[in-house]
Amino acid sequence: MKTLSQTWFADGYIDFELKKYTLLAYLQEINRYFCQNKLYPQLADIIFHYNNLIAFKENKQYLQEQFPKRLTGIQIEKLQLLYESMVEDDELMQELEEIIQYASSNMKKTITSGTEIYEFVENKLTIEPIGLIPLDHNEGYFLLCEGACRNTWVYQYRLSIFEKHDEKYRSIKTEFVDVWQRSIVNSYQNIKAELIRNRSDLPNPAVYSVETELSLPLEETLLPIAKRSLVRYISTQMV
Repeated sequence: MKTLSQTWFADGYIDFELKKYTLLAYLQEINRYFCQNKLYPQLADIIFHYNNLIAFKENKQYLQEQFPKRLTGIQIEKLQLLYESMVEDDELMQELEEIIQYASSNMKKTITSGTEIYEFVENKLTIEPIGLIPLDHNEGYFLLCEGACRNTWVYQYRLSIFEKHDEKYRSIKTEFVDVWQRSIVNSYQNIKAELIRNRSDLPNPAVYSVETELSLPLEETLLPIAKRSLVRYISTQMV
């Protein structure tokens, strides 16, 4: 995958035409993946770069607050110095503002294309509990199936809560367990029973099925969307 540096718009010689072609090559690559219904990590990457541009444009200090794990102190310092230079240099300010305006506008169009695919897939997912669900939903398994394949992928999951900017968010960690061939013998109930019998660390797990009739790339699209949808589903059940 073709990537941009985290401070691509400020790297090297700041020239609109140069940055434009750098951006268009990146977006062409992103759209090539989207045309194959492959969303991740491309969608997350372009959203990061878009937010980075908006943050720099609106408030340079926001960079340090919003992206502490993605931008190093040296990168932040470089952007802050550039921001200060813009104030003193009208020509530099105008050039960089044109780059940011052009890039953010085109990135937004590509993000919209990706999110439309995401929402379409999300709306085609069906999530159901398998058997009785214990009071503790935070750890268990989900069984992932897609239309054209006879496989059932099984993942163990664990939900956790983290705080960011005084707001609470749920995150999910998953671990691949095994894959079963769909059959009368390998029903969801039978798979659940086998998991309980063979994995003593979770004697009474929450188990969910996540199904879709669509045929999609597993790692790049189906699994990431299934994970996020499952977090939302479980969160609503816990309210």
